[in-house]
Amino acid sequence: MAVEENLDRFDNVPETALSWHKLGKQVALATVVQTWGSAPRRVGAQMVISGTGEIQGSVSGGCVEGAVVAEALDAMEAGHAVTLEYGISDGDAFAVGLACGGTIRILVEPVGEVMPLKILEDLVADREHRIPVAYVSGEGKTRRLEHNKFAERFRLDRSGFEEDGETFVAIHNPPLRLIVVGAVHIAQALVPMARIAGYDPILIDPRDSFGSEPRFPGEIILNDWPDEAMRGLKPDARTAVVLLTHDPKLDDPALEEALTSSVFYIGALGSVRTHAIRVERLQKKGFSDAQISRIHGPVGLDLGAVGPAEIALATLAQITKALRSGK
Repeated sequence: MAVEENLDRFDNVPETALSWHKLGKQVALATVVQTWGSAPRRVGAQMVISGTGEIQGSVSGGCVEGAVVAEALDAMEAGHAVTLEYGISDGDAFAVGLACGGTIRILVEPVGEVMPLKILEDLVADREHRIPVAYVSGEGKTRRLEHNKFAERFRLDRSGFEEDGETFVAIHNPPLRLIVVGAVHIAQALVPMARIAGYDPILIDPRDSFGSEPRFPGEIILNDWPDEAMRGLKPDARTAVVLLTHDPKLDDPALEEALTSSVFYIGALGSVRTHAIRVERLQKKGFSDAQISRIHGPVGLDLGAVGPAEIALATLAQITKALRSGK
């Protein structure tokens, strides 16, 4: 099966905005820039509005979209940005879901007049190539893209205002991926868990009887040799790799590719003794202690896990810990 990005998980609002603009439509981007209480969408959530009232995406799960569209049409007509705020005192918001104390602030930016077209084009290009990028805006601020700042925001997927209270940073991270080497029984539990947690899982196993559609219905399965498959996938800093075959002939080639990449997590199944032998093999191949220390082996947090499902749970918990704490 060809490897494709899961667009349902990869919010493609900027891509839609650029596509509509190329069709000659007026376009505005609405972004949640601040929330209080039980707001239904997190900071950074976006919606695109066309000059004819078409929408894609969401800033409130349906609560105030109608009001935002009306304001966006006015903003496009006037050619300037507008900041909107909705809370429990607003009749529309109260009627459709912000009645629990939630308040949201939304920035509406017409493309071209406020958000430069070149920035939108570059943003879409970066997202297409899985390059983490931040869009920086704010009252009276020059819009720009940043790649080498806001490391903590990128790690936590956290858009928001900087300490000055004026500079807003919208984080655009590539979708999370989980590469699983070994279509074994643990993988049958881990893959659906990972998908629920927001990952796009990809299975690698050259053994057709293991990596098959009946065993993993609807999943991306690559029946290639692990090192070849890994090189084709180009694992990056938004990728986790888990090795489950328990066979050095399959695990090691993938492991060596992972150790020379920027993946944020590497986990390998096996006992303490198995891992010690694995370390010896890697040392003989010239890998440094710093590189080898990146491997979580035995894989998973020590939860006292028993059986495939619990091992999968412990593994996903450890992946989450590595993603959010950097450890």
